[in-house]
Order: sequence, then structure tokens, then C-alpha cells
Amino acid sequence: MPEPPDRAPQPDRAPQPDRAPQPSRVPQQERSRATRTRLLEATVDCLVEHGWSGTTTTVVATRAGVSRGAQLHHYPTRAALVTAAVVHLAERRAAELRAEAEALPAGPRRLDRVIDMLAAAFTGPLFVAALELWVAARTDPELRAALVPLEARVGREMHRLTVALLDADERRPGVREAVQATLDLLRGLGVANLLTDDSTRRTALLNTWKRQLATLLTP
Repeated sequence: MPEPPDRAPQPDRAPQPDRAPQPSRVPQQERSRATRTRLLEATVDCLVEHGWSGTTTTVVATRAGVSRGAQLHHYPTRAALVTAAVVHLAERRAAELRAEAEALPAGPRRLDRVIDMLAAAFTGPLFVAALELWVAARTDPELRAALVPLEARVGREMHRLTVALLDADERRPGVREAVQATLDLLRGLGVANLLTDDSTRRTALLNTWKRQLATLLTP
């Protein structure tokens, strides 16, 4: 049989350039989380700077750099937005307090440092934002309905955190009441400091309470 003709030579293929790596796409869940965080932090900033009346959803969205539609998607009402913002900041502040407490030395000076840390929490942005909501909730039924259970939850968490920071034994009579009295005192001093600098009187009162609290907590 005749041999088949040789195949025509094939032209050399030009080398294909390496494809540039495609940037990794941020998952939708992470983008949503980042958007919510910007909204919540902008809400707290607005409450501190402008009060309840000036913290509109439009102002918050603009400050956060988020579209109005995205803001409504995550938080359809102003009450939902501001209460979520308070929860966010309360959780962040509690985590910061725990981290700060880990660096505290053991011994009699620990109680003084813990009370000072808590006092700072009751004069910071979270407390100012919460006060704005408490006053507004008195005459706003929707906000009140959202805020009452939230404040109960935050109050319980703050009490548990204070017990842990002080290493208090609530099985002993009077210890639970002493911890709650500490939080009530700090809250009242925070209100007194809202309009004027009350640091001198607050320091004197806290020094007196620290001595009494140490006696109450000591077995």
C-alpha cells in the first residue's frame, strides 16, 4: 500500500501570556458586616454630637458613606438602628474592659483600678449615647419598646462583668447589692458630669466608696 503523505507542518503556536491573578472577591457576608459596622459607629457618633433629634437615618447613612438603600436594608427604622448601635458599642466596650483587666496586677490596688475603669465607661461615648436614648424613649413608644429589653440585657451583662472584674463572691450576703450599688453610683456620677466637669467631686466620692467596697467584698 502506498504510504500516506506526510502531514503538513503545523505552525508554532505563540506562547500564551500568563493571566494576571484576579483580585479575590470579598464575600457578600463580609461586605454586609463592614457596612453594618460603619452604620453603627456613625450612629453613636451622631448621637454624641447631635443628640436624638439630629440623628436621622439620612444623616447616619451620609456619615457612614453608605447608600440610603443599604441603610434601610440593614436597619429599616431609626429605632432599630440606634438600639443596634448601643448593643454594638456596649459589646465592644465590655471586650475592651476585659482586655484592660487582664493587665491589672493582683492585690489591694486592683479594686481601685477596676472602679476607675468602670467610671471611665460611664463618662464615655456609650453612656452619652445611651442617655440620649433614655430621654427620647420617655415620649417615643416605638423607641421605648425597643430600648427597655435592651437596657435590661446590657444591665445584666455589665453586672456580670463587674462581678468578674472585682472577683466578687455573690454567694456572700450583701455582695450582690454592693456590686449593684457601685454601678448605680457610677451611673449617677456620669449624669452629674454630663453638663459640667465634675471630676474633682467624683474622685473624692469614688475614693470613699472604694474603701467601703473593699470592706464589703473582703471575706
